[in-house]
Amino acid sequence: MWRSVASTGLSVCVLALFGAAGAVMWGQKQYVAEGPLAEAMCLRVPAGGNMNGVSGDLEAAGAVTSGYLFRVGADYSEKSSQLKAGAFLVPAKASMSDIVDIVTGGGRSTCGSEVVYRIGVLRAETQLRTLDPVTSRFATAASFGTDETAPEEFAAAEDEGNLRYRVALAEGATSWQVVESLKSATFLSGDADVPAEGSLAPDSYEVRKGDTVQSVLDRMAERQVAILDEAWENRAADLPLASKEEALILASIVEKETGVAEERRQVASVFTNRLNLGMKLQTDPTVIYGVTRGQGALGRGLRQSELRGETPWNTYVIPGLPPTPIANPGKAAIEAALDPDSTPYIFFVADGTGGHAFAETLQEHNANVAEWRKIEAERAN
Repeated sequence: MWRSVASTGLSVCVLALFGAAGAVMWGQKQYVAEGPLAEAMCLRVPAGGNMNGVSGDLEAAGAVTSGYLFRVGADYSEKSSQLKAGAFLVPAKASMSDIVDIVTGGGRSTCGSEVVYRIGVLRAETQLRTLDPVTSRFATAASFGTDETAPEEFAAAEDEGNLRYRVALAEGATSWQVVESLKSATFLSGDADVPAEGSLAPDSYEVRKGDTVQSVLDRMAERQVAILDEAWENRAADLPLASKEEALILASIVEKETGVAEERRQVASVFTNRLNLGMKLQTDPTVIYGVTRGQGALGRGLRQSELRGETPWNTYVIPGLPPTPIANPGKAAIEAALDPDSTPYIFFVADGTGGHAFAETLQEHNANVAEWRKIEAERAN
């Protein structure tokens, strides 16, 4: 009898062990299996949050089949203690394992709202943008200039927390404009001296609230050095440029002369040809820089006295390149200056479409100028 009881008890234990093992295997499969979430969502994890709260939010949103399994998997993988606060993009069909990795990863919010501080040639603007998790596209919820009061939506987003911050520097802004704009950014701190003209790389930089203005400038400068070094290494042969600094000067002129990406290398070819021929560059943006010294936009047309006036930057008067860049050129303009198109052109003028008409001879150029004058007159009427 006792043998029978012992045998039965042993069988029950074996079955229980097999059942437990099967349950574990089932749980593991569920943890890594495709999830039930139909569309991507933003998951907000508050500061001080825990996996219990996260699992409850996920279960309520239909993103996991079992909040309990989600917590067990996070504990088993020893990631529960690595939970980060933020707003995180959870893709459709994400497994529980995927979601745990998302909320315990690098700690950077990947969803929700972000503040983009755009520094342009004429003004700086703050944009509050919100990501639509389904389309993965940002929609602008509010925007305002440095001289305008922040709208209620902006204050509400800041109070909510988990905002990401980004500084976007446009091509062609001067170093003075960049510093003055950064000093006006409410999420940055400190002051800074104006760095050398042309030394800052136009790009988008993710920052943290409280970062110093100087730290952002340092990153911009490091980026520009890397861009210039690479472009210089890959430069075309026989350029009339003796140094990286001269390349940066020419690139800044190209940047200010055209906003049309397709013609940057053509514009660069005109200036390269003029330098090779010993001709003056005769470019208006350098004259403007001589008047403003890069401290804001001129806001009007150039006067004849300014075109004739001698400044270190007036390329109608001085031979060759000016002594410094006249703005911060972007990567494309730097690459164009160091690898221009091979053309016979030595003239260009606006063509009325936003681009330019190029010419090899003065006669062709005068005809292009006459056409441009006609377009100007028609627009004035």
